[in-house]
Amino acid sequence: MSPSASTWLPLVAAAAASFQPPWHPPPPGLLDFTVPAIENAPDLHGDPCDAQLVLLLGGNQFMLVPDLLAALRRRHPEIRRVFYETLPPGVVAEQLERGGGLRVGNLELHVRADVFASGAGRMAKLREEGLVEAPVTYATNDLAILVRSGNPKGIRGLADLARPGLRLSLPDPETEGIGRQVAQALERAGGTALRRAVLERKVRDGSTVLTRIHHRETPLALLEGTADAGLVWRTEALFQRSLGHPLEAVAIPRAQNATGVYQAALVRGAPHAPAARAFLELLRSEEGRSIYRRYGFAPPP
Repeated sequence: MSPSASTWLPLVAAAAASFQPPWHPPPPGLLDFTVPAIENAPDLHGDPCDAQLVLLLGGNQFMLVPDLLAALRRRHPEIRRVFYETLPPGVVAEQLERGGGLRVGNLELHVRADVFASGAGRMAKLREEGLVEAPVTYATNDLAILVRSGNPKGIRGLADLARPGLRLSLPDPETEGIGRQVAQALERAGGTALRRAVLERKVRDGSTVLTRIHHRETPLALLEGTADAGLVWRTEALFQRSLGHPLEAVAIPRAQNATGVYQAALVRGAPHAPAARAFLELLRSEEGRSIYRRYGFAPPP
């Protein structure tokens, strides 16, 4: 193996593990033609053309959706074919508002959603627009600072993120709900000065890089050595540790932290409304909440 390949291949494996749950065999009759680092749609799952249920979910739940669907199928064996997305809330919300679907390169996916899930703020906006029914609140989450194992930069708290030369990977507030929580936490820790230093000055000088697709790019940036720290959901830090990646979390004090409240709702005019209601009932149930707890999410307020 060449030196370049010996460096590159482990990063490919790390990227694949960072972005999606363990691989599952394809349904009968489908050829699995997946090439590592070329298969670049890890947030699109299933067949939208033949789905019995279509879910548009905020992306930070990506690691537990297979467990949720397994529980759903135990309750409702007739619901076998599910298409779901785990893209940032701003992206899935815009799909819902446009009423169409998604294009990735040459691939066009024409999708009519049954269930939409996001943070409470974005959900309120969509409900005002008449796009969703009354939501179910099913989980909460808070932030953590993600660093490489051993914390080589000695980061102790949010104030350290303004340090000159410290390279940060942060979520894009335009598309990611977590971006608002990041701004709130920085304000609580150091006022407007800290927020502007991290989210404006360091963005201008290039030492803060905003994610282009998903906040799960942050763990990969740390693994590749292009970032020294990032702000992620606490559950993301726990998941990276569970994969054995050399990353760890620096806790943020409760008084400075910001909480994300997760809601899901039936989409108005959902093509598969009975299946959608079954999924929402699972989220309400103790079984559904126990799945979220297993991955580090907190119960609803």
